[in-house]
Amino acid sequence: MTNYTMPVLVEPPAAEPRTVYTVASGDLRPSANVTCWPTQQRLESDLGAAVAALGWQVRRGHGVDPVAGHGFVDSQRAGIEIFKTIPVDAPLIVVEAVWQYSHHVLAGLRRHRGPILLVANWSGQFPGLVGLLNLAGSLTKAGVRYSTLWSEDFTDDWARDGLRAWLETGEVVHDESHVRDLPPLPAGPEVDLGVALARQLVAERAIIGVFDEGCMGMYNAIIDDELLNPLGIFKERLSQSALVAEMARVPDEEARAVRAWLDEAGMTFHTGTDEATELTEAQLLSQFKMYVAALRIADDFGLDAVGIQYQQGLKDTVPASDLAEGLLNNVQRPPVRSRDGARELYPGAALPHFNEVDEGVAVDSLVTNRIWTAMGLDPATTLHDIRWGERYGAEFVWVFEISGSVPAAHNGGYARSYSMRQPPMYFPLGGGTLSGVSKPGEIVWSRVFIMDGVLHVDLGRGTVVELPAEETRRRLDATTPQWPIMHAVLHGVDRDQLMARHKANHLNVVYAPDAATADRGLMAKAALFAELGVRVHLCGKVDI
Repeated sequence: MTNYTMPVLVEPPAAEPRTVYTVASGDLRPSANVTCWPTQQRLESDLGAAVAALGWQVRRGHGVDPVAGHGFVDSQRAGIEIFKTIPVDAPLIVVEAVWQYSHHVLAGLRRHRGPILLVANWSGQFPGLVGLLNLAGSLTKAGVRYSTLWSEDFTDDWARDGLRAWLETGEVVHDESHVRDLPPLPAGPEVDLGVALARQLVAERAIIGVFDEGCMGMYNAIIDDELLNPLGIFKERLSQSALVAEMARVPDEEARAVRAWLDEAGMTFHTGTDEATELTEAQLLSQFKMYVAALRIADDFGLDAVGIQYQQGLKDTVPASDLAEGLLNNVQRPPVRSRDGARELYPGAALPHFNEVDEGVAVDSLVTNRIWTAMGLDPATTLHDIRWGERYGAEFVWVFEISGSVPAAHNGGYARSYSMRQPPMYFPLGGGTLSGVSKPGEIVWSRVFIMDGVLHVDLGRGTVVELPAEETRRRLDATTPQWPIMHAVLHGVDRDQLMARHKANHLNVVYAPDAATADRGLMAKAALFAELGVRVHLCGKVDI
């Protein structure tokens, strides 16, 4: 006879009739959760009223913590415990008015058997839309079925009709008629170029440097080696502690030389003396050391692209990484030499940086850099969050916005770029941005993502428009005014189509000098990805 202690499995509770259960995934940073909680409460109240009007009731799956000062799921462990109390077959809504960490709720959502709906408020002030898109991309990668909805306050007919459909059928069907699979490509120089570059990549290999993975719970931003390696792309897994150690070896005079170069180029730095609330010279000095250190480590390992996680790894150690990231993405940038001074590192070239270690963007920016360079174009790329948007005149104009790592070329040069202190809520040690208003022009936008266990890429075209200064100011104030902003009009893709289809909070953006060149570049990208075996989808109006 044994004395083993056998586990006692707890039976999940039964779902109540006509009852919707809700959860709210939040940030890992307490300051962000507390600041954003009132906005979350408003969204939950608006959604609750809409559900009640349709004859259902809402039961919140977890309480509000009076000590923490919010009611968000704020860790993976908390999420696992909360989902033990939620009926596994019940209709479940994940309500997001803010940025959220998908891994907080992913374990529970992977096990949930009832219909799942992700909702967000249509607002730029708090990035609930960004959080929804990241969770959608993560669930897509995980193979979990879900639906999505968004609304300013859930009083409009479109949102109410979608909510009614989900309550009655368990799904919301959005219009994705703008997406089509890549047709056979015609023979031509762009197709030849894409195929040749793809074959070179497979034959010669490329290395992306990953300074820690899983930034901010972005499960969808991690691409396993089994999917990357057949493309000819391999990871060099690096520790952010090595980056900090290398920063400590960079002399102050080298960091000051970076600042002098940027001053000469005309970049503006909005500085002060209060470390807690202002951008200081000490913060900038640290950021310039990070820039130098990143290039030296990239040179050590022969990297073709690099990604710095920063959140959460470095936020309590050094100022923000964004300024260094934006510099890396630009062809024209402060020169950095090897430790012995014998060589300039990556001279006359951008070293593609994939912000927040988004490996989908790593693949995309790497191949875009090679295509645009081969075509004799400026290869500066960046990722943006799909932050928000509104109509302006006859067009729906998106706000694409990221935390300050845009290459100066996208702003029209360093003289049209500036640096402001990062918001203390997210960046306790400060640091400057590389910000500006993106110049008008033609762009190719894209996203590499995992769906059904394989790599896909969506490709589309757009135009960056110039808005009046007062409208730009309004949009900045309605989002995060310290960050770089792009006013984007997508070709043949409306607001709800992009939100319904896009499988990530990020998209990749590159400029072309004119529409015809942008179309040729997109053709070469499509050919390259197709040759690599990535499933290519054209979105909206694309001239192929």
